[in-house]
Amino acid sequence: MQIIERVIDDIKLNYPLEKLSPCEQCLFIDIETTGFTARTSNLYLIGCVYFKDGVFRSVQFFADEYSEETEVIDRFFDFASDYKYLIHFNGNNFDIPYIAAKCMEHGLDHSFDAFDGVDIFRRISPYKNFLKVENCKQKTIEKFLKIDREDIYTGGDLIGIYHSYVSEKDPAKKDLLLLHNYEDIKGLVNILPILSYFDLFNEKVVVTKVSANYFNDTSNQRHSELLMTLNTPSDLPIPVSLSVDGCYFAGASGQAMLRVPLYEEELKYYYANYKEYYYLPAEDTALHKSVASFVDRSHRVQATADTCYTRKRSQFLPEWDAVVNPFFKKEYSSKNLFFELTNERKTDRELFSTYASHVLDHMKKYNK
Repeated sequence: MQIIERVIDDIKLNYPLEKLSPCEQCLFIDIETTGFTARTSNLYLIGCVYFKDGVFRSVQFFADEYSEETEVIDRFFDFASDYKYLIHFNGNNFDIPYIAAKCMEHGLDHSFDAFDGVDIFRRISPYKNFLKVENCKQKTIEKFLKIDREDIYTGGDLIGIYHSYVSEKDPAKKDLLLLHNYEDIKGLVNILPILSYFDLFNEKVVVTKVSANYFNDTSNQRHSELLMTLNTPSDLPIPVSLSVDGCYFAGASGQAMLRVPLYEEELKYYYANYKEYYYLPAEDTALHKSVASFVDRSHRVQATADTCYTRKRSQFLPEWDAVVNPFFKKEYSSKNLFFELTNERKTDRELFSTYASHVLDHMKKYNK
């Protein structure tokens, strides 16, 4: 078995790693195998990247022979015991269960129970459509972030090369195997900025400016919209945009703009306990029985869920859950909710920050 170590001097850490864990407690890992199933294939390489003495370093545990995979695993766990957090790409589905299966196969007393994990793939895969990428493979994410790599092979391409290396011990083939794994583990650090898009949808944004905009469409119909300027939780490395249900988002670096339709019309507020209300057909409104009892019986009827409302003309913003109360509807059966943009709310930056996160959450669900 061989252990290959080096200092990595070309990593660009453009993401606050402390969002995941203290830098010195992070261990980035990636494995190379001759197949997907531990029982019928071999583990021949575990690569790691870690931060020590102010620089990133790599260590690779490489099996010269098939029989050395147990030593590779032992040496990896000895090394990893100094770390708390394992950062990987789809490791929850492959790397970690594969190593665990090998430990069971060989009767090795190792476990991942002491580690916390961060799976970059799992965090970013729900936003594939938002990023407009064909898939969320590591090389695809690297291409999205404009990260170049020297290695041209996939893990599958290298299976035959490793089998040949075991029998021939050709140094050039070993270099290909090590290079692929090295660029994978180095890439784990370089692609961390992709997590900025996860942060966008999972951390609260901060609205810094709010304004209304009025315009006429191609049919000369007047429309209005609310424009929110906001600070994103992390800098977005690549500009992105998204349009859902009349809402539009565009962001780059640490700032973004969110545009939401602003409706100026009459909507209805529905009271919850309709049995306690009368409906007044002539006035098209509902009144509580304590008040409506003074209305002539011929001008009132028992309210139903559909008629237990009061009408209001104002400015309204859409919401997809009752984030801001009270909420209004166009009709009782409608699933579309709105809240009134009152003068007091127009200056409430905390409310708009909450609302902006709510709109983004809706856009996320729409694009899964």
